[in-house]
Amino acid sequence: MPQIAVPEGKILDKVDGALRNDTPEEYVRQTIESRLLDELRYDPARIKIEFGIKIGVQRPRADIVIWEPGIEQTQDNAKIIIECKKSTIPAESAKDGIEQLKSYMAACPNCEWGMWTNSFTQFVFRKTKKDDGEIEFLECNDIPDSNGRIIERPERGKDLNEASKDNLLFVFRTCHNHIYANEGLSKQQAFFEFLKIIFCKIQDERNISSRFVDFYAASMEQRDFDGQKVVAARIGAIFDSVKKTYGSIFDPKDKIKLNPSTLAHIVGALQRYNLLNTHIDIKGKAYEEIVGSNLRGDKGEFFTPRNIAKMTVEMINPGLNDKVLDSSCGTGGFLVIALTHMIGKLQLEVEAINGIPREQWSKEQEMSFRDKVKDLAASQFFGFDLNPDLVKATRMNMVMNNDGSGNILQVNSLFPPKLWPDEFKSHLARAFDIDASELKDYKSIGLFDVIVTNPPFGSKIPIKDDYILEQFELAHIWKRDKVSGEWEMTDKIKSSVPPEILFIERCTQLLREGGRMGIVLPDSILGSPGLGYIRKWILINHKVVASLDLTPDTFQPNNGTQTSILILVKKTEREKIGEAITHHMANYPVFMAKIDKVGHDRRGNKLYKRDETGEEITDGKEKILDDQTLEIPKIFVNWAQKKTAYVWAWIWNR
Repeated sequence: MPQIAVPEGKILDKVDGALRNDTPEEYVRQTIESRLLDELRYDPARIKIEFGIKIGVQRPRADIVIWEPGIEQTQDNAKIIIECKKSTIPAESAKDGIEQLKSYMAACPNCEWGMWTNSFTQFVFRKTKKDDGEIEFLECNDIPDSNGRIIERPERGKDLNEASKDNLLFVFRTCHNHIYANEGLSKQQAFFEFLKIIFCKIQDERNISSRFVDFYAASMEQRDFDGQKVVAARIGAIFDSVKKTYGSIFDPKDKIKLNPSTLAHIVGALQRYNLLNTHIDIKGKAYEEIVGSNLRGDKGEFFTPRNIAKMTVEMINPGLNDKVLDSSCGTGGFLVIALTHMIGKLQLEVEAINGIPREQWSKEQEMSFRDKVKDLAASQFFGFDLNPDLVKATRMNMVMNNDGSGNILQVNSLFPPKLWPDEFKSHLARAFDIDASELKDYKSIGLFDVIVTNPPFGSKIPIKDDYILEQFELAHIWKRDKVSGEWEMTDKIKSSVPPEILFIERCTQLLREGGRMGIVLPDSILGSPGLGYIRKWILINHKVVASLDLTPDTFQPNNGTQTSILILVKKTEREKIGEAITHHMANYPVFMAKIDKVGHDRRGNKLYKRDETGEEITDGKEKILDDQTLEIPKIFVNWAQKKTAYVWAWIWNR
């Protein structure tokens, strides 16, 4: 598709191709346009943008107007009107709120449907007339699709849509905000109630025994108190099944603590989507933004952007038999991306066996593949985190992406293994077919083939406990010889150590010999003269395959710490002993890259590629993100193929 230049501050309208000002309100409109075209399948020819509506002597412009096919596109014939506002405009606004939408609908005699949204709240109305001729606006789930269908109870395999672009993020936001605004809960409490509903939605999608879904709320049910109670009972029954399936996440006594009216509204907003089939990047962006805005703590947590995690996973390239761990799993982004990467490999393998592409598989072949995916997710992926809320959030993320939630465990992984909870050790022992008593110290935990992680950073959260510090060489005081400049470890232990330093060593301990690690680290570890002993320790214990220097904007707007990613291979004891005897480390190439562009600036605003005149470019539909992380894995592969055999052998199992 040809690239099209777009002037500074402009965007290309998805419906009519016009250049429009790139404003917060326009972002909302373009997201709604994506849904109209991609999900509801409207023909762009049926849609007008900024259509003038005559109301008395005024002629305001409606954001989006839709007509029936083949009908003259006049004000009298308008069928649907949509008003899109920036997030700071409340629905109650006298000038720009839902009353504005209703006035537009009233001025169009054949307009039946209307939608108002600011990306944080959304209202849909159907205009009807009472017996006395008075206009009435009934609140509904959604506008009809391009065929005029209003889906009150979706049919499996027919009426559930994959979300497009940022629409799932819009829906997640509006649902969470509706709970927060109407239930008197804190944002965190609202999030966990929303989480319960998402679990119910996934559970119902997996129940393919019935033709129609049970996760639904018809419009009439939403408007009627008795109907709302029916919805609450129906969803309550699904939640009972959720608790049985996910006993490690929910207590048997757990209930959905929402009023029936709120619950019916949330179910109505979510029922049209197929969350399991929606693309991982769309789900991930929506879910992780909601998690991050509600669960981000003060313990050095800043979650890894998806593009950074994807780049790291593609370079590590986990194989189908690899046991993968994130020792500080946060929201589960690394694990979900690694799981998706591995599923892609499995699909290629099964397609080769079946001799046909996946879209041509029989129902039996598809079910067999899904069983393999379920087994893969349940047996190969592990996540640890100290924060119980993040553990629950990661489990949900894994559930939305082919499961694997059973191995997401709460633990302080820096504790000595002998102090790990018995339940935790028993779980690991079952997963690796060993005796739990074998997990007795830091020398006995080298279980994993791949670790991808972003450990908590910060001098404000140091580790001070001697019983923790004594496990780590990097917790000792190291001295540098004034003559040789070499670092040597002393017998003395420091009084406190930042957690990211200890996590380097703990992750190494958790890796088997020859295992691979991708870890996000602050640049001070890689450049500060006083931390040279850490670099020496890394070189003694690993082969450094790649060092990726990230722009300070990478974790913005939440954190401006300068970071890098190291990709390492754990040396065998034989390799380490040989190098210690000869006082000579193996000579090998290291892939190095400086990543200056990650698709956004320090304020979090998206950055796009520009042509030679400085204008932003599109692929004909969308602006192209200026993101170098998309290219690094390909460059790395080309580099590896030209270098030593060992690089290729361990990293690229294709």
